[in-house]
Amino acid sequence: MTIPDYYGILGVPPTASQEAIKKAYQRESLRSHPDRFPNATPEETHAHTQRFQSVADAYYMLSDPARRAEYDSMRTQQGYASSADDASTQDESARFFRMFGRGGPSEQPQAQGLFADVWEEMLRPEVEHHTPFWGASGTVAGFVLGYILANWPGALGGATIGNRLGAVRDAKGQSVSEVFLRMSSSERARILRALAVKVLGSFS
Repeated sequence: MTIPDYYGILGVPPTASQEAIKKAYQRESLRSHPDRFPNATPEETHAHTQRFQSVADAYYMLSDPARRAEYDSMRTQQGYASSADDASTQDESARFFRMFGRGGPSEQPQAQGLFADVWEEMLRPEVEHHTPFWGASGTVAGFVLGYILANWPGALGGATIGNRLGAVRDAKGQSVSEVFLRMSSSERARILRALAVKVLGSFS
């Protein structure tokens, strides 16, 4: 079995600290995230997607000390293959994940979900600007009900209360990753471009 060079994919040495691995993942995942390139051709989008998945595979394997130790052992014993071809690298990674683990297959990480989870704090300021569906609905419902009960003063009070109640429902149980993945591709592209300016600039 061919062992993917996950350190090479992230551009870090095998001695890299966990913090260095996380920073490398942030850099490389932003560079390859397919949502950053809404005008790409189908072939370019496929290449970005392949690269993005390989970066997620690398981070998933190296960010956990137990998985990393097992990977390092296999890498030392069997050697590894380094390929500049993203499609070949992803094929190798997919095969590796099917065989990885003690006595059983291991599933590849879901790249978009992993990305959103890792970027939770950096995504939060932008993601929380999503459309507040229940807040808006509560405002309208409260306005109508308040007007029925107490004309215009009641309408204004009802709208305020309805908005606050709806805002609670908007926020309750919604992680940043869930909100991010529900956004349209154009919204995600805008957020990722803004993050790229901040993050990639810090590595220059």
